[in-house]
Amino acid sequence: MAHDLRWLRKAAVAAGALTLGLALLPMSPARADVPSVPSPAPASERAPESDQFSAEGVTTVGELRTLSVAMSHSGSGRAQIIRHPGATYIKVHFNAVRLARGDYLTVSSPDGRESYRYDRDLNRATGSDFTTDGQPGFWAMSVEGDTAVVTLHSNRVRTASSVTVDRFWRGYDQAEIAQYNMSTMSVCSTDARRDVVCYQSSHPTEYARAGAVARLLISGGGRCTTWRVGNTNRMLTNKHCFSTQSAVSGSEMQFNYQCATCGGSNPGAGTKVSGATLYKVSSGSSNQLDYTLYSVNNFAAIQGFGTLFLATAATTAGTRIYIPGHGDGTAKRVAIYEDAQNGATCSVRSANYNTWNISYSCDTSGGNSGSPVLNGSHRVVALHHLGGCPSNQGAKAHLIYNEIASLIDNNG
Repeated sequence: MAHDLRWLRKAAVAAGALTLGLALLPMSPARADVPSVPSPAPASERAPESDQFSAEGVTTVGELRTLSVAMSHSGSGRAQIIRHPGATYIKVHFNAVRLARGDYLTVSSPDGRESYRYDRDLNRATGSDFTTDGQPGFWAMSVEGDTAVVTLHSNRVRTASSVTVDRFWRGYDQAEIAQYNMSTMSVCSTDARRDVVCYQSSHPTEYARAGAVARLLISGGGRCTTWRVGNTNRMLTNKHCFSTQSAVSGSEMQFNYQCATCGGSNPGAGTKVSGATLYKVSSGSSNQLDYTLYSVNNFAAIQGFGTLFLATAATTAGTRIYIPGHGDGTAKRVAIYEDAQNGATCSVRSANYNTWNISYSCDTSGGNSGSPVLNGSHRVVALHHLGGCPSNQGAKAHLIYNEIASLIDNNG
């Protein structure tokens, strides 16, 4: 599972610094009139196994596939559909982009509800976000579902603009996620987690605090959970999810990915931003705290989802807790009860499981790595990172605070 530290394979596709001089401008209106064009290279080659995503404690949720699609506005390739039947997301890589002034590129869902625009000068401050992997080109933000429509836009009859797509990530479905990931006992007895919206009326504060929690897509093919910490542009997750600047630059944070109705299985795409700056990771004698502190691009886009604050003193056994997160990479759920709704609430079993961790039986699963563990005062008392009932574990938040206090604004 995502938070079991007993297995390790490094991601071969690392994220890195941008090597293009491209930039982003404001998104064009959503388009429902997607051209009817055939999917390119239907027999696209699966990338070598060494290029598939897998890393310590991270839930593998996708595979990298190679592709060769060249588009030019003057030819027949003005719009292309990139599709993998049953995929849960498509994330497209452009290895060559040549845009005439005024021309632009979009990557959209078929219904146009999710769309990202890229102009000749990539500039996150004025347009859509993107990620990088240290190689020529850039990755568009992922599009939910099994189809992405790539369109080259121009107001001219003929133009010198052209783009080339060479790779894409496609998301696994839930059966594949189960197939490719280690299973450990982290759902303790009956799984009592529910969609966060289920608690909007009965637990309004827990519902509101969960807004600061996001789904993390790591370098295109792995999942963890991450969340805003403090009043400034800072995020926390586990070190075992990512720990380098290149991985931060290659990853997406997806806020508001949650079902609209309780048990409805109807999440929207939410709001996606890319990783910006790596600030600090646990190391040395405190490496077992397993944290990564970083920032995001387009911070203004996610400020409205709220933030969380770290407890600055140790918690105690018996303290009531709850855990919002993206277990199994699915839409956001919250664990408030141990085994049954309105039964015993989740609580701290051992406040001093060992030097670094507290323990609890609150339900978690792969993908919950990096989730905040909050107390009844809605302060984070632990950073979840280990599974194995009856002792799921989180790194003690007050010890993390002691290490990062000068880098965050924890006054709230």
